[in-house]
Amino acid sequence: MSIKVNYNNMMQRVLGEHGLTDQQLAQSADLCLHAHQVVEQNRGKGMQGWMDSPYNQQDVVARIKEVAKRIQNECETFVVLGIGGSALGPIAVFNALKHLYYNELPRSVRKAPKFYVLDNVDPERISALLDVIDLNTTIFNVITKSGATSETMSQYLVVMDMLNKKFGRKAREHVIATTSESRGNLIKLATEEGYETFYIPDGVGGRFSELCPVGLLPAAVVGIDIEEMLRGAREMDQLCQNNTSIDKNPALAMALLQHLSIKQGKNVSVMMPYADSLKYVADWYCQLWGESLGKEKDVDGNIVNVGQTPLKCLGATDQHILIQLFNEGPYDKVITFLEVANYRTDIFIPAGCDKVPDVNFLCNNTMGTLLSNELYATKYALTKRGRSNFTITLDKVDEYHIGALLYMLQMQTAYIGVMLNINAYNQPGVEGGKNAVYALFGRKGYEAFAEEMKNAPQDVDKYTV
Repeated sequence: MSIKVNYNNMMQRVLGEHGLTDQQLAQSADLCLHAHQVVEQNRGKGMQGWMDSPYNQQDVVARIKEVAKRIQNECETFVVLGIGGSALGPIAVFNALKHLYYNELPRSVRKAPKFYVLDNVDPERISALLDVIDLNTTIFNVITKSGATSETMSQYLVVMDMLNKKFGRKAREHVIATTSESRGNLIKLATEEGYETFYIPDGVGGRFSELCPVGLLPAAVVGIDIEEMLRGAREMDQLCQNNTSIDKNPALAMALLQHLSIKQGKNVSVMMPYADSLKYVADWYCQLWGESLGKEKDVDGNIVNVGQTPLKCLGATDQHILIQLFNEGPYDKVITFLEVANYRTDIFIPAGCDKVPDVNFLCNNTMGTLLSNELYATKYALTKRGRSNFTITLDKVDEYHIGALLYMLQMQTAYIGVMLNINAYNQPGVEGGKNAVYALFGRKGYEAFAEEMKNAPQDVDKYTV
């Protein structure tokens, strides 16, 4: 496996008093074994259906590739309607594996439709998207497992109104639904309207869904090799499945590092890729980590209010925004660097500015060398100040490595969920906000919630400036 996790800069021998000791790691062996056993015992069960994704989708993949080929031949634009995992996964993979200005390339170079993800309900953004697409050559992929996600279904209503007015009964030819096969509103609509439909397995939640049709269909449409993504995930899973110690299981090692760090009071998890292609992997990680770990109660019903706040950064950009805080602020962070050993391209920095030494020193190097040195320098400065950090190194950014990386981060999340004794797959804190929206719109069945909101403390002018 050509993904490596280097956690030297988490250890006391390097960081001093703020680091972890070999004794702490050794004393956690039973905890790691327990986490591994629990995750494996629940493989494929309940909401751990995502662990089957690398293995059981041969037929689905074949159909996805067939549909993707048709879309490539017939359409100029492919738009995902979704939010949360339904949007963040497709965005992360697209940004990682396609040209960073993909939509600006001529069709002869792209060889696939333009790609957009509509992941919010800001009316200006929706209007702007509609200004730049042609409905005649656009396919909309509406993604929601329940079919009750307010944001996604409002997008769907707007789009379907336009499609129905323009195409009548043929509007259905411009829609693909990705949803639950067994329940929910969208599957009913898809059946009634005759939409092309792909199914989200019952045991796969939104933040764990990129390696099922949620993410695989959009990826295939833009020409990404989804079989290679699944191969990377499969080999990472086999590595994790067969190793119960942190010496050989990178996901288990990362879970333990974060668990011990949380016990030290380090309650912020920073992900900082040093590659623009991996920028949105950090966004995807923020949902995975925050929604999975931020829990009021443990599995025994005890109030624990546990979690680690995820923060996304981009090197070297955020060196000029947040590194001052990371270096001299509270000792409450663990920084995960994403490093690429071999960039897919490089740019030579030519000679120039001979009389300006402060600039000339850069000459006759490459941008890739500069970015790598920026990463090394940032790690050095943080480590010198006792700031916890570790590095995930990908040999290169391609389908295989992205599949492996995403799966490894999902496994890390599963392991630490057990270590924290929480349910990493529910999201009761999200439901409160959803219910409040339903009540505000007068949705049937939420009258009591509406009354509760009506009786909430009202704003007073005294506290408005």
